[in-house]
Amino acid sequence: MKFLRLGDLGAEQPAVLTADPDGTERAYSLLPLTSDIDGAFLAHDGAARVRAALAAGELPAIDPAGLRIGAPVARPRSVVGIGLNYADHAAEAGSAVPTVPIVFLKPTSTVAGPFDPAPYPAAGGKYDWEAELAIVVGRDAHVLPTVAAAAECIAGYACANDLSERDWQMGAAGQWTKGKSSPGSTPLGPWLVPADEADPADLRVRSWVNGEPRQDSRTADLVFSPAELVHHVSQYMLLEAGDVILTGTPAGVALSGRFPYLAPGDTVEVEVEGLGRQRCVLTAETAGITAGAR
Repeated sequence: MKFLRLGDLGAEQPAVLTADPDGTERAYSLLPLTSDIDGAFLAHDGAARVRAALAAGELPAIDPAGLRIGAPVARPRSVVGIGLNYADHAAEAGSAVPTVPIVFLKPTSTVAGPFDPAPYPAAGGKYDWEAELAIVVGRDAHVLPTVAAAAECIAGYACANDLSERDWQMGAAGQWTKGKSSPGSTPLGPWLVPADEADPADLRVRSWVNGEPRQDSRTADLVFSPAELVHHVSQYMLLEAGDVILTGTPAGVALSGRFPYLAPGDTVEVEVEGLGRQRCVLTAETAGITAGAR
């Protein structure tokens, strides 16, 4: 199953994609079960209830053609980022491999649909891409006792791009959160795949800029696994159902010096194996712009 949200910004409706035995994908509305794919849906056995409803033929078929795809989970309460979680990216950034996870927060206003235009920060000049595996939390989690307990709190996985303004992040007055806070800088999706249908241990993670390959790695190279990250973060904050954790990016970003930074008009594509491919075009930021997975 692939959960997704279809419709205009602020008016998305929940849906599920399933495949017939011959591979043909069909879409069904989840409105008989829930008004949205959010924390409450995930925390109350959402995936199990969808499977039962599909088996009983209780979900109406829909045609997603022409509909905007929103972020696959309604606007989370927290977006947690993890820094330098691939050794090769730490090396290209000139940093040591962390011995404990580096944690930062992104405003929820950064979350956007996987094909939405991405505003280029008006005052920026070193805007960078970061292909990432995203965790979606499925139940409230705080001070979890074990990594195994943390794994039980994962609802599923999605593809993400952690767009980052490096001057704001690492310049003279930089801070990680400053560089990660531009509106629309977390394209998420296109789908949320339930945790019991996706093995995050060895997924290919790739990115392209204007059709040219950039990153190409595998989640097997993560320093800290998804379950380890959930366990660690839960020691310091309450993770709520529907929250998103970005697990870090591999080598191949502009920060490495091997590629130019992004500019308005550039197209960035990000793909995580089995979790779909997203595409955003960078547009000039304008005053009063809004973004988010509402």
